[in-house]
Amino acid sequence: MEKRLMENLGITNSLLGFGCMRFPTNDDGSINEKEAEKMIDTAIKNGVTYIDTAYPYHNGDSEPFIGRVLNKYDRNQYTLATKLPIWNVNSQEDVRKIFEEQLQRLDKNYVDFYLIHALDKDRWQKVLDYHVLDVCEELRNEGKIKYIGFSFHDEYEVFENIITSYSWDFCQLQINYMDMHIQAGQRGIDLLTKLGIPLVVMEPIKGGSLANLPDDVTKMFKDYDDSKSLASWALRYVGTLPCVKVILSGMSTLDQVQDNLDTFNHYTNLNDDELKVIERVADTLHKRTQNGCTGCSYCMPCPFGVDIPTNFKYWNNYYIYGEDKFKDRYASMKDDAKASHCQKCGKCERMCPQHISIRDDLVRVNQDLSK
Repeated sequence: MEKRLMENLGITNSLLGFGCMRFPTNDDGSINEKEAEKMIDTAIKNGVTYIDTAYPYHNGDSEPFIGRVLNKYDRNQYTLATKLPIWNVNSQEDVRKIFEEQLQRLDKNYVDFYLIHALDKDRWQKVLDYHVLDVCEELRNEGKIKYIGFSFHDEYEVFENIITSYSWDFCQLQINYMDMHIQAGQRGIDLLTKLGIPLVVMEPIKGGSLANLPDDVTKMFKDYDDSKSLASWALRYVGTLPCVKVILSGMSTLDQVQDNLDTFNHYTNLNDDELKVIERVADTLHKRTQNGCTGCSYCMPCPFGVDIPTNFKYWNNYYIYGEDKFKDRYASMKDDAKASHCQKCGKCERMCPQHISIRDDLVRVNQDLSK
């Protein structure tokens, strides 16, 4: 298993991290715990050490589930990351209250990597107003947190302000070969490299979309090397970037775990020719994609029942693949789940990490897929 040293912290982690937001689920939406536990066990037994969860993942069930599974292992065998849901913080006292609840849910005495979740300009102001970092430092002094960081979804200028306003131990950014010029992007990586702050990467496969590409795009990869999976190309691209120390993969099947383990157990950075292949693929896909939805579901639930991620998935796939089957899938959705049922309340847009104009795009979804 490829490992990376976080020089500023003196800690080494597996380059592959297990993201615990896309476990397989049962028909009722609950985690398929038997299958998910098998996936985690397989990953840990093959050298994965970094486990990443968060308060809202799987409707709040991810933290308790992962806590139970990890109790089988020595506490020094893995590093555990979770995140403060800053949107639930309405006072300084809430920070400690929520953190202690998370420790209880995880059934742990401490968290290795604690992140303020999904910072943007407005949420950063809440961090300042409620002195959130002061409480995090208190918890660190009590031995309950080892390293303090944040995940981020906003423009570069906001990122630069946040990253230079505090002595962060690490940070987590959305980085993949399709998104190098949005949010913090390449400029964020350059700044982190200059500051010596290690980077944990989320969405390296863009919600799985970079592992399922149209035939003509897949052929670009296969013509160069038929033995490599599409996911491995996306993961190795991120691993080749400077200051990247952990790459989170939100694995949903055991096959995905095994494919990722094969990538990182035989890891090499991309060479110049491989980087050129990635550039051609990214250029082709950028010309087809309608919006940047990753399927993270932060926008959900919609108070009116609209299934926003599924609407955008069918819409983007219709343009990427050019197949009418995505119109058929849209037509087969329940009426209240369709884009046409949007009431334009705007709640979703306040939660979207990608800052997508969801209401406007849902109008376009209905126009394009109802034809």
